[in-house]
Amino acid sequence: MSFESVKAHFKKWNREMDMMVFDTSSATVDLAAEAIGVIPARIAKTLSFRGEGDKAILVVAAGDAKIDNKKFRQAFQLKARMLSADEVVEQTGHMIGGVCPFGLANDLDVYLDVSMKRFETLFPACGSTNSAIELTCDEIFEFSSAKEWVDVCKGWEDTDSENKIEFSQV
Repeated sequence: MSFESVKAHFKKWNREMDMMVFDTSSATVDLAAEAIGVIPARIAKTLSFRGEGDKAILVVAAGDAKIDNKKFRQAFQLKARMLSADEVVEQTGHMIGGVCPFGLANDLDVYLDVSMKRFETLFPACGSTNSAIELTCDEIFEFSSAKEWVDVCKGWEDTDSENKIEFSQV
């Protein structure tokens, strides 16, 4: 069902045929990178947090980025508290391992982390644990109806030059 909602979402841009489905799991950053044949940093992971009231906040970040609690609090005036697996399904309509900012069950606020901007294209999931699509940062922003770019992650800056070298060889 979740994959189908994402497929319907991408139909608006005539991009549903660009969705990839794998014979193996792509439920983690490493598994997705292996299935696609790219470095883990180029996987666009969608993280689900508690927002105001009952509404979740989604943050899409590069695969090698980790949430920086201090930056998160500064950006959202909230403590970074991730949703439980059940809450993720309830809020997004997607199961853990297939969460993406497309074809959502609810109208959620989506933010994109600057950790993704160093890549020409990235690979977010498509609502299932064995799917992805290759998109530019601008496309992710448009297709997810993102609110804005934020800087709420850490850990990726240290590997920036290494990733650029690997990326140019991909």
